[in-house]
Amino acid sequence: MPFGRAVRESAFNLARRDLAIFLEEHEADLIEIFREEMQQLDDDLPEEAVFIDLNLVGIGDMILKAALHAIRRFLLEVPEKPSQTADEVKPVENVPFWKRKS
Repeated sequence: MPFGRAVRESAFNLARRDLAIFLEEHEADLIEIFREEMQQLDDDLPEEAVFIDLNLVGIGDMILKAALHAIRRFLLEVPEKPSQTADEVKPVENVPFWKRKS
């Protein structure tokens, strides 16, 4: 592994739990900002061009929540091997601290 990538991976592994906590603490703020942006998008779409009036804010809200949960899972789950599938990923709490990358 090149030196730059190793440094980047080490820094990420040190910060990953803090990033997950940060996202969790600010999830409501992120969702509120996202709702405002989705409402603006919905308001800007001409109604004549849309065949079905979709609730973009509601759909966007569900998508954002799923994305935030996926990011948090990514930050909190540590693979034992770099090429593992999603089924083989173990939560950090179940991995002995000497095997953790951070």
